[in-house]
Amino acid sequence: MQFGSAMRRFFDRLDANRHLVLDAVRVYLGAGLFFRGLALLLTDTGLQQFTAGAAPSLTTSGILIYVTAAHLVGGALLTVGLYTRLAALVQLPVLAGAVLVVHWQDGLLSANQSLEFSALVLFLLGLVFLFGGGRWSLDARRRASSGPARETMEEPTSA
Repeated sequence: MQFGSAMRRFFDRLDANRHLVLDAVRVYLGAGLFFRGLALLLTDTGLQQFTAGAAPSLTTSGILIYVTAAHLVGGALLTVGLYTRLAALVQLPVLAGAVLVVHWQDGLLSANQSLEFSALVLFLLGLVFLFGGGRWSLDARRRASSGPARETMEEPTSA
């Protein structure tokens, strides 16, 4: 009986704090994307992945710069929840490209599961884009400090 009531209290507490899930997803995605960008910046595997062994072209170099910058800057912004929707939006083409161009030929249930993981990150970024940064984001803090919505500039009419 005690175990059942303890579990019930636990799930009630979880239900009361559902908003934390969005914050946790945002922070995890942001940190993961930031460190992925750092890996692209500091290692040569990023260039090899984009050029597939051929000489780098202006197009592949430009894509690599965009992906690295999107992951570094966008990941950092997602982690702290600043300009959250914009940071997620910048990531969406990168992950769509990863799913549709890079990992699609691997197929589902491959040994490295790159398609499944990239699709999951794409889906979660879509959710963050749609629902925003969450209660513990800097965006929410910024909105709260700006006060209530501004009134119109019209003078009140006297009756």
